[in-house]
Amino acid sequence: MTVTVAAPVAGTVTALSEVPDPVFSQLMMGPGIAIDPASDAVAVLSPVDGVIVSLYPHAFIVESSDGQAILVHLGLDTIELHGRGFTPKIAIGDTVTKGQLLTTWNPAGVKEAGFCPIVPIIALQAAPPGPSTLASLGVPVRAGDPLLTLG
Repeated sequence: MTVTVAAPVAGTVTALSEVPDPVFSQLMMGPGIAIDPASDAVAVLSPVDGVIVSLYPHAFIVESSDGQAILVHLGLDTIELHGRGFTPKIAIGDTVTKGQLLTTWNPAGVKEAGFCPIVPIIALQAAPPGPSTLASLGVPVRAGDPLLTLG
């Protein structure tokens, strides 16, 4: 079964290798892609239909019905903000649909606080050869646009 992963935020598609954090750029968490968010990209949408299995103010994991786990991490080192600037609209165990509003945040505020606002989207359990990119690197996407396929 193939799962299409949608962009959770609006911004410019970026290779994980360009993310200035080795946990993401060296694929330690798994393969994926990143989005350099537009400064006004406050809405964070579900990338797939599924269930929220992990939730922090700055990150969440949604698992699709076929077991694909997708991590969306809002910015780098943003755990240091202790939830300031993030407003989750969901809870662990919630069933969500692709495109549903899951949280809001302030990427411009993250940057002003001295943190990188880039958004890694990681396929935690991707089977080889990993995800296929649907969006072109360096190209702007809207939240909800097709981004990756898995499976």
